[in-house]
Amino acid sequence: MSDKTRQFPLPLSSVTDKAQKKQQVFSPVATPQTATQNAARTAANSPWKPPTVVATPSRSHAYAMERSQPLPAAAPRQNPLVSDAVRRAMVQRVANQGVQDQVVLEALARVPRHAFMDEGLASQAYIDASLPIGHHQTISQPYIVARMIEVLRNGAALQRVLEIGTGCGYQAAVLACVAQEVYSIERIKPLHELAKANLRPMRVPNIRLHYGDGMLGLPQAAPFDGIILAAAGLEVPQALLEQLSIGGRLVAPVGGRTQHLELVTRVAKAEWVSQTLEDCHFVPLRSGTV
Repeated sequence: MSDKTRQFPLPLSSVTDKAQKKQQVFSPVATPQTATQNAARTAANSPWKPPTVVATPSRSHAYAMERSQPLPAAAPRQNPLVSDAVRRAMVQRVANQGVQDQVVLEALARVPRHAFMDEGLASQAYIDASLPIGHHQTISQPYIVARMIEVLRNGAALQRVLEIGTGCGYQAAVLACVAQEVYSIERIKPLHELAKANLRPMRVPNIRLHYGDGMLGLPQAAPFDGIILAAAGLEVPQALLEQLSIGGRLVAPVGGRTQHLELVTRVAKAEWVSQTLEDCHFVPLRSGTV
């Protein structure tokens, strides 16, 4: 591989709102929660708007755009910290950070991030930060989820995507909005079960969850036109590179203490081209299952 440096059907109102079980008590002290509250008040004036699709140039693109709307807008919520306005504010912040793919931004706006985390952290669900989900793992910050999917799409429809590191299932749900088929592998059994529990009420038809060693990929479902890793290794496993289709793209964090996003494109049967993107920070990529 050569190296070139620098180059988804129930309405959401049917989803149990875990955050409604507990009345929030607000404090005058500045916290991430108050910052999120303020964002909700100003989101109505947000310049970011969901895209209007006027025409689709191809059948595959039309299918992808249909898949980009599997999660209807959520019903109004009693808790302002998990409202639609707060979610729109989150999307605006992500757009302000440079994510331009409107299909990705729309997907981010449709997926209720708070439904994928513990009730005690729901009030912080829409800040742009990674948050713990147990077992020394995290749910990635919204920006990095959007950025990696934007790079993976590269403006084109995604057919079959493999995700390494399901975690709580949030990124898989976003991917399901922009791809025809999503396969996701998790090596930690309790997290695999958590993701299934989180996604079950949403009845996402195009996600297949697998418990196994992500470093081995999923050869029985290969090839994939997109592979995305939610954990960082010192290098991209060769097994994953081999499961890319010709022209397929893989996005992964790479490195130890210092990490960066890396884009790998398979250009021929035995040729891959890599491109270094921005710095990032992820949990380490590990082999085996637990």
